[in-house]
Amino acid sequence: MRKLIGIASAVTALVVSLAACGSAGTAAAPTGEGKDSAAEVLKVGASPVPHAQILKFVKDKLAAKEGLNLEIVEFTDYVQPNVQLNDGQLGANFFQHKPYLDDFNASKGTKLTFVQPVHLEPLGLYSKKITEAGALPSGATVAVPNDATNLGRALKLLADNGLVTLKEGVGTTATERDVAANPKGLKFQPLEAAQLPRSLEDVDAAVINGNYAIEAGLKPAENALVLEKAEGNPYVNGLVVAAGHEQDPRVVKLAKLLAGPEVKQFIEQTYKGAVIPAA
Repeated sequence: MRKLIGIASAVTALVVSLAACGSAGTAAAPTGEGKDSAAEVLKVGASPVPHAQILKFVKDKLAAKEGLNLEIVEFTDYVQPNVQLNDGQLGANFFQHKPYLDDFNASKGTKLTFVQPVHLEPLGLYSKKITEAGALPSGATVAVPNDATNLGRALKLLADNGLVTLKEGVGTTATERDVAANPKGLKFQPLEAAQLPRSLEDVDAAVINGNYAIEAGLKPAENALVLEKAEGNPYVNGLVVAAGHEQDPRVVKLAKLLAGPEVKQFIEQTYKGAVIPAA
């Protein structure tokens, strides 16, 4: 009986030891250091156009040679990709520029980090009622993004093209209260960025983010009444992770691929000026 008890105890110890080894292997998988290809999966949240399209190009054409397995999760808003990244449901996201990220971190208390610039989507003014910005009638309604950074960006675009004048030094934080002069008496209608293309039926003009313009079938280089200039533009979109995960091997691999010549060429050939590579 004592021998049987001894054998049982030894078997139990062996099982516990093996289980502990298995647990360590599973825990190591998220770092991307394991040999199992499943350990290399990186779940990335992205806007459908052009971000998810760019990631799909990377996944289909470039990722395998780096031992990287991407899972792309599409979002149609600018809030959930950051919420889910902060909660650990995503390993990274790709949809935003740094001014938006900085404002989100400040207002929501998140700790997310911009790790790799990829491209610029020029913001543009669009209309189905006029063919040039100067033809906006007095009292015209202009739809603008309702998030803080893109609202300031939209107002700057209007100011750069002589439609309004902003108070000195307001920069990207401008709101309607910072409009110092409004010769045409324009009325601003803040809307969620994704709703702006649909608003063109109801307003005189709308300032639309590049990704949503493209998704709606608009061609920024051809259809925009006025368009942001790329030179010196702070609104470059890029790869974002939770603070502390910048050196995750999967993130490092993806950042390298997104900054590479193949992605630059894909952007230039696919979007023809509607999306501009960061470098």
